Amino acid sequence: MPVSLLHWFGLILAMASSAGLVQAESWPAADWPLEPVPASPAIAELEAYAFPARDDEQRTGVRTDALLVIRDGRVVYERYAGPTRAATPHLTWSMSKSLLATTLGVAYGQGRFQLDAPVAQYYPPFARHPGIKVGHLLNWASGLDWREDYEYAPLKSSVVAMLYTRGRADMAAFTAAHADAVAPGTRFRYSSGDSNVLSAALKGMVGAEAYADYPWTALFEPLGITSAVWETDPAGTFIASSYAYLSARDLARVGLLMQRDGRWGEQQLLPPAWVAFNRTPLATYQAQTAQAGDAVPGGHWWLNAELPGAARPWADAPADAFAALGHWGQGLYVLPTEKLVIVRYADDRDASFQHNQLLKRVTAAFAREVQP
Repeated sequence: MPVSLLHWFGLILAMASSAGLVQAESWPAADWPLEPVPASPAIAELEAYAFPARDDEQRTGVRTDALLVIRDGRVVYERYAGPTRAATPHLTWSMSKSLLATTLGVAYGQGRFQLDAPVAQYYPPFARHPGIKVGHLLNWASGLDWREDYEYAPLKSSVVAMLYTRGRADMAAFTAAHADAVAPGTRFRYSSGDSNVLSAALKGMVGAEAYADYPWTALFEPLGITSAVWETDPAGTFIASSYAYLSARDLARVGLLMQRDGRWGEQQLLPPAWVAFNRTPLATYQAQTAQAGDAVPGGHWWLNAELPGAARPWADAPADAFAALGHWGQGLYVLPTEKLVIVRYADDRDASFQHNQLLKRVTAAFAREVQP
């Protein structure tokens, strides 16, 4: 009887596996598999950059609270400083935006919304902006007249007013009250308001009753995340711009999910098309106008993409690297070709920390040739 090609393929796969050519993936259960890398000059250089000696009262320079490196699904490096420990839910600041995007990816896979649908379909107070689609908000390209200024320019800052003064009672409604400045999708303007409108729209997508627990039931629980805290505003909307808290190890679970194209074990938690959207640059983004080192906006994630007429933002990191980034140096970096996930929590109060400098040192210390 002739042997089928499928049978031959099965035999070849079994032989490769027995020869050690096919390696089983590592996934964290209640805890992470450990594979610590021995001390080396490269690790010493990384630590000198990430954890410099400093006075406890010093408020400038690099200050890392946590640095965690995952390779091939295993913890290869972990260090904490100050009050932060392995179980500490650390403030993520604007990494919350990428957490929202990941949560929305589950809803997208459930068929609860479309990227090209008007935001007002899910959040009726946005009816005065009928041309703004869900995808526009995810690209920070709503076109609203928004000012994302922080400590050094608070008087005319939209985000300061939203988070701390006249907009804090209902942050999505405060954002919706802003006027249109340009046509949706034609201009990138980073906006915490866009993120909080998306958070309010999620309530319309899944229903008010499910919304209160949705980040947990849709994302955190399937990933085994137990430390998550996510603040809401008085209107009951998750403050997706700023106020999610997770331990470093729990945040790394989100990074591993993204590194493996939305798959967690045997479950395809996010559609691959959603992860591809997250990792696609905004088509109208003008990289030439960005400051050196500024990552390229994707779908509520940041990309190390090399666009025409501009250098790659993080020259010493792979071109496919992408990240969730937050105020004062927070970073969740995903390097798919190197099979690395990096979590950095920090309290940097000046511009001395550079993403590229950290990634350069991490890859030198922990990257290895990807096995076929």
